[in-house]
Amino acid sequence: MFKKKSTYLILLIDIIAFACFFLAYGPFGYFRNLFVNTALKTMHHKYFAYVLYSEKTVEHIKNSNYFVRISDSTNTDSIVIDTKEKTKYKNEYEKELLTRDKDNQDYKVMDIKVGGADGHLVAIYDPSKVHLISKQQLGTKYGERVITMCQREKGLVCINGGGFKDSGYGSGIPNGYVVKDGKIIWSDGYNSKAELIGFTYDNKLLLTTDSAENAIKNKNLRDALEFGPFLIVNGKPLEIVGDPWGKAPRVAIAQRKDGVVMFLVVDGENYLFGATLKEMIETLQKYGAYNAANLDGGTSATLIVNNKLANNPAGGAKSTGGRYVITGWGLLPQ
Repeated sequence: MFKKKSTYLILLIDIIAFACFFLAYGPFGYFRNLFVNTALKTMHHKYFAYVLYSEKTVEHIKNSNYFVRISDSTNTDSIVIDTKEKTKYKNEYEKELLTRDKDNQDYKVMDIKVGGADGHLVAIYDPSKVHLISKQQLGTKYGERVITMCQREKGLVCINGGGFKDSGYGSGIPNGYVVKDGKIIWSDGYNSKAELIGFTYDNKLLLTTDSAENAIKNKNLRDALEFGPFLIVNGKPLEIVGDPWGKAPRVAIAQRKDGVVMFLVVDGENYLFGATLKEMIETLQKYGAYNAANLDGGTSATLIVNNKLANNPAGGAKSTGGRYVITGWGLLPQ
C-alpha cells in the first residue's frame, strides 16, 4: 500500500512539473506574459522574470505589452453636475446605474461581472460628498485599514486609494502627494509630472499630470492623491497594447458628464484572477464614465459599505478586515 501511494505521489509530482513546464515554455504566450509582467511590476522580485527566461525574451514581452499614459488633464468644464434623479436613460446600463433605491438617495451598490470576475460598482449621486480619507498620521511605520478611516470620517461608502512605500508588509508612508482641503499634507518633494487623481472645489474629478502646488493654485484642486494610470480622460480611453498588467484585483474611480461618481472594485487573487485594465475601462464606459483613473489594487483592493467589508480582498485580507493602506476615497456626510 505504501509503495502504491508513493507511486501515485511521484506521478502527481511529475504531472505538476510537466504542467508548469508546459505553461512556462509551451505555445500559450498568455502565461509567459502574465508571469513576466507580474514579476517586473513587483518591487522586490523583478529577478523572477529572468529565472525562467532570457533577457531577450523578457525584453520582447515588455515591448509587446504596454500602455501609453495619458498626459492630458480633464476638461472640468465638460462636467455639468445634475443631482436630480433621472427618468430617461440612454441604455440599460445607465438605467441600472441611475435608478435609485427607494430608501437610499445617496448611493447605489451593484454587483456586476468584470471580465468574468466579481465586481462591485457604486454610484454616488452627489459628488460634493466624495472626499479624500487617509491614515490619521502619515509617515509612521504602519498603515491603517480602510474600514477604520471610513468609521472615523462617518463614511457611508469608502474605497482604498493611493500607493505607499512597501517592503512586503506595507507602511504608513505614502508614495507621492496627498492633498486634503487644498493643502498638501504629504509629499515626496516637488514633482511637476505627478499623476494626480483628485476633486476640485466644484466637485469635479480632476486627472492631471502636474505638481500638487500648481494644481492647487491654478486648477482649483481640493483633494488628491497620486496614482495611475488614468483610464479615461475627456472620454478618451487609455491606449493599451497587449496585456501589460494581466488580471488582478483592481479599484477605479470615475465620473460621468452629469457628475455622478463611480467606485469600481473587482475581486481576484494575487495577479492571477480579476480584471485587466481593458476590462476596467470597458465596464466604466458602459456605465457612462467620461473620466476615470486606476487606484491601488491587489491585496489593497477594499470596499466598505455601511461599516462592513463588502468585497472579498485578495491574499487572505478578508479575515483581517482588509489590508493596511494609506489613503482612499469616501462618501462622507456633509
